[in-house]
Amino acid sequence: MKQTDTQTRREHYAYFKSISTRWIDNDVYGHINNAVYYSYFDTVCNSYLIDKGNFDLAHAPIIGFVVASECQYLAPIKFPAVIQAGMCVNRIGNSSVEYGVGIFQDEENNASAYGTFTHVFVNRQSGQSTRIPADIHSALTAILVATA
Repeated sequence: MKQTDTQTRREHYAYFKSISTRWIDNDVYGHINNAVYYSYFDTVCNSYLIDKGNFDLAHAPIIGFVVASECQYLAPIKFPAVIQAGMCVNRIGNSSVEYGVGIFQDEENNASAYGTFTHVFVNRQSGQSTRIPADIHSALTAILVATA
């Protein structure tokens, strides 16, 4: 992933979720373990789908499978902290969406980490990819980043 100034800045992201770090999130080096950042990505993306797309994770006939993710780490975060996970939509297709996610300490304007997280929507029963439902598609389009 090529770093851009916009991906590392708070104003790039349209939706934010506060997440409290936990003691268990720290690693032996005294900062949040790299793998934990992916749980932050998952949390902000699914929170958006629930909050803005009316997604019922437990009962919807479709589910989102993570098929790709990537993270760039710029500055360590330590427990205890409340981070802000910012999210936007980089690309949206018929059955998939790539989110952009930035992780910010406190009210910092520069991300401590940023990356992408891609969902493919599939039929819960068959596992076959399926069109993104209209409510979710509309919510995702609302935070689609304009590309030049």
